[in-house]
Amino acid sequence: MSLQWTIIASFLYTEIAIVLLLTLPIASPARWKKFFQSKFLAYISAQATIYFLVLIGVLVLCLLDAIREMQKYSNPETSDHQHLDAEMQGNMRLFRAQRNFYISGFALFLLIVIRRLVQMISELASLLAQAEANFRQAQSATITAKTLLQKQGDDDSKSMKEIEDLRSQILTLEKELSKEKKDKEAVKSQAESLNKEYDRLAEEHSRLQKKVTIAGGDKK
Repeated sequence: MSLQWTIIASFLYTEIAIVLLLTLPIASPARWKKFFQSKFLAYISAQATIYFLVLIGVLVLCLLDAIREMQKYSNPETSDHQHLDAEMQGNMRLFRAQRNFYISGFALFLLIVIRRLVQMISELASLLAQAEANFRQAQSATITAKTLLQKQGDDDSKSMKEIEDLRSQILTLEKELSKEKKDKEAVKSQAESLNKEYDRLAEEHSRLQKKVTIAGGDKK
């Protein structure tokens, strides 16, 4: 295997290891996100798009070269005088071309998969953080609502007590007013009786005075 394809094969093995690390439950999405946002990776990610496009271009070129080699050795020129060693050498080159095709193809595929996995893990970590923040906010809102309801219940109890006190005062005032009305009616009735008695006494006094006057006139 030439140096070029040795590097690509090593890159493929590295990609397989990275995919296994990202897919196995080794670390939580939040830890992966912290790792992705580390200073070193943040420095690399600033130019990640350029690196990604360069790797894509190199792997595509290698893939096209492997396809060209496959087409070249798939239909060898046959000759009656062709030696067996030459035929075996052609088959070996075809095998190498096919091997290089699979190596470059899988390397290209896994490169796209790794990029997508990193994006999905980062998005999942953000969603989990947002969900946790929403859960804490909901808990805080629930506690606040319970406190307000409890306070409102206390206020309602206090208001009910005040209402009961006011009702009691109203009943007391109504009783006192009724008593005052009865006393007033009694006083009024007594005053009417006194007026009647006064009128009777005045009339009696007037009759007596007339009798006295008549009696005095007869004596003269």
